[in-house]
Amino acid sequence: MTEPSFDLEFAPAYGTAVPVADGVERLTVNNPSPFTFHGTNTYIVGRSSVAVIDPGPENEAHFEALMAALKGREVTHIFVSHTHRDHSPLARRLKQATGALTVAEGPHRASRPLHAGETNPFAESADTDFMPDIAVADGQVIEGDGWALSAVHTPGHTANHTAFGLEGTGVLFSADHVMAWATTIVAPPDGSMADFMASIEKLLTREDRIFLPGHGGPVREPGSFLRGLRAHRRMRERAVLERIRSGDRLIPDMVKAIYSRTDPRLHGAAALSVLAHLEDLIEKGRVVTDGPPSLTGAYWIA
Repeated sequence: MTEPSFDLEFAPAYGTAVPVADGVERLTVNNPSPFTFHGTNTYIVGRSSVAVIDPGPENEAHFEALMAALKGREVTHIFVSHTHRDHSPLARRLKQATGALTVAEGPHRASRPLHAGETNPFAESADTDFMPDIAVADGQVIEGDGWALSAVHTPGHTANHTAFGLEGTGVLFSADHVMAWATTIVAPPDGSMADFMASIEKLLTREDRIFLPGHGGPVREPGSFLRGLRAHRRMRERAVLERIRSGDRLIPDMVKAIYSRTDPRLHGAAALSVLAHLEDLIEKGRVVTDGPPSLTGAYWIA
């Protein structure tokens, strides 16, 4: 298998909490974009006493719909998979309204230090104000009334990215690490391709039966999908190496060839994905560059 089988069929049902598993409802934010698909998924876990996963961005309509869905129920915990502005900012307002504790791996941080003169192209996408009440360790289980969620650290998309497993059900809230509609953006310095691939291997050791992601519909056969995603990333790595062997030295030239069929609006993100692969290849000793890896650097086969 060389490609994951992507599923673009998804009905967001904005403003309505939709049951998606036993004791789990999904409420989608009306914030569609090339990066968010139809919008960010917020999940409500439990029945009379619940947890909320990824409250979403500062969006008044979504906050009102979420509060309506939660009416008459106690909210004890707010889980945040990672600190991009389409996932975490509404946690502050929801905490004020409910008194719930926030749970996440930790505050936002880059996967590596910035190089001299480097700027973070996605700095404005980061919610740097978020600080969890509970910094959850890998494998740590947080229990509520009738539910228990275990933290599965999955760095790659961000350094603090965490999936959450609903204990005893085979359901994993995979957030932005694995999604059915598209491959995940891995953009240095926030993201790391080496970490991302290691997180895929980590999830392959699990026996989840379904992933509920941060955007789009469920991944119903996680094992085969993960293997396809791994193969896809390895194929991209081979394509980067082939472009360098063919004489391409600059990332924009590689992007034009490798992503010729991709929406041009996503070519900026594609360039960062190529950079992520190049950082990994340099670490492996397969590629060299004329300085710290960057979008403007030149690259050669080692």
